[in-house]
Amino acid sequence: MSGGWDAYYDATAGRPPRRTLLAALERFETLPQAPHAVDLGCGDGRDTIELLRRGWAVTAIDAAPAALERLTRRADLPSGAKLTPRCGKFEELDWPEAALVNASFSLPLCAPAAFPALWRKITESLMPGGRFAGQLYGERDSWAAGRAITVFEEAGARRLFAGYALEIFETEESDGVTPRGSAKHWHIFHVVARRR
Repeated sequence: MSGGWDAYYDATAGRPPRRTLLAALERFETLPQAPHAVDLGCGDGRDTIELLRRGWAVTAIDAAPAALERLTRRADLPSGAKLTPRCGKFEELDWPEAALVNASFSLPLCAPAAFPALWRKITESLMPGGRFAGQLYGERDSWAAGRAITVFEEAGARRLFAGYALEIFETEESDGVTPRGSAKHWHIFHVVARRR
């Protein structure tokens, strides 16, 4: 599996931070004195690096050791960065209170049976006024069949954010390819939401 992830990181190297992360960061009018973010499924750090560059402390979590090795060896890792890399499945780990939980394309990889507890943990870890940024997969995504991933109908995805103010909720549905070059039908909900 690590070889497969290495191919993914090679294919996505140099890509900018996700649009949902940037949109969430733009919406903070004031920040805690020492802002802390959790990056779930951080990969090799395309979002983590942006947070560190802006002075955030980041707990970066990924189940693939190769991801964290790449992240900690990046040439653009800011000097003095407040980075805490943690290896493991995010549904099995705990993390400190955060002003931001970022989950770029990672939450669908959580098994459906484990997702409700993970979502409670995300919500409980966010301080009031904190934000979630990330993606959920819709039921028409081609990976919804035959894989143990978590998908939602739009109404179910929106219900997750009952205790939040939705700032962005965009649906994307298109045919394309994965970073590894496989054909795929994408059905994605792009979300930024502020915890009330």
